[in-house]
Amino acid sequence: MESNLYEMNEPAVIKEKKEKDITNIGSWIVFAVILAVVFFTFRFVIGITVVSGNSMSPSLEDGDFLVSSNIFYTPEANDIIIFHNENGFDVIKRVIGLPNDTVEIKNGVVLINGNPLNEDYIAGAPNDMAKITVSEDSYFLMGDNRTPGESLDSRSPDVGTIARDAIRGEVFVSVYPFDLLSTK
Repeated sequence: MESNLYEMNEPAVIKEKKEKDITNIGSWIVFAVILAVVFFTFRFVIGITVVSGNSMSPSLEDGDFLVSSNIFYTPEANDIIIFHNENGFDVIKRVIGLPNDTVEIKNGVVLINGNPLNEDYIAGAPNDMAKITVSEDSYFLMGDNRTPGESLDSRSPDVGTIARDAIRGEVFVSVYPFDLLSTK
C-alpha cells in the first residue's frame, strides 16, 4: 500500500515542479522585456545628461541634470540641444543658425540674416565674427556664455557648424535644479 501511495503522489510533485519552472521562466521573460523597454527608452527616446562646465551659463550651470527628447525632434532656432562631437562626447549648446541662414557677429551682437538676435539669456559679449552661411542640413550652435574663451562652439573653425545627424535631441527639462526650459 505504501508504494502505491508514493506512485500516486509522484505525478503531483512533478506537475507542481513543472508549473513552478514555467512560472520562473515566465518571470524571467517579463523581466527581460521590461529591461529591454527601459534600455531602448533611455537610449533612443529620452536622454539624461549632466552639465559639465560653464559654457551654457547662466541658462544651465555645472552639475545640472537634464532630460532630453531624442525622438521626433527637428532643431529650431533657440532650442537647447545635445549633439555628439567627433571625440565621442555629448555637448550642450543653443541653436542660433538654421540651414541656409547667414550668421555674423558685429560689436558683440549676433546677426541672423542681417537681423540682430534678441538674446536675454546670455552672459558676456562675443568677439566679432565674419559672416558665414550655414550649409544645408547643418546648424550653427553657440553656448550662452559668450565671454571669449568660455564656450567652444560653431564660432571656432575647429568646431564649425554641426550636421543634423550629430544632434541627439532637445533639452526640455532640468531635473536638478528643476526647471522646465522654455526656449520659445
